Amino acid sequence: ANVAMFFMFLLPGLAVIVTGFAMYAEVVGHDSWQYFWFGWVTHIFGNTLDLHIVHRLAMWVMVWFMMAHIYIAVREDILSRQTVISTMLSGERQFRD
Repeated sequence: ANVAMFFMFLLPGLAVIVTGFAMYAEVVGHDSWQYFWFGWVTHIFGNTLDLHIVHRLAMWVMVWFMMAHIYIAVREDILSRQTVISTMLSGERQFRD
């Protein structure tokens, strides 16, 4: 679970942040602090289109991970003896017989 969280949420999240600032740096211009700190990202990808594609793919990886995570948590709450989702909502852990 930790490996999936790292590769499907943390790394794509960092990629979305960095590529998002790089796309914003293109708009505000070469004199801005955004271009100073994130202008190198555009040069790594070669062009703006590839930067946008990586930004959107990383976002979709995060969305699919969140959807799978919510499905698995709800399924675990329904099928298991422990009440995971109910504990989050009520604050009280219960066990089914």
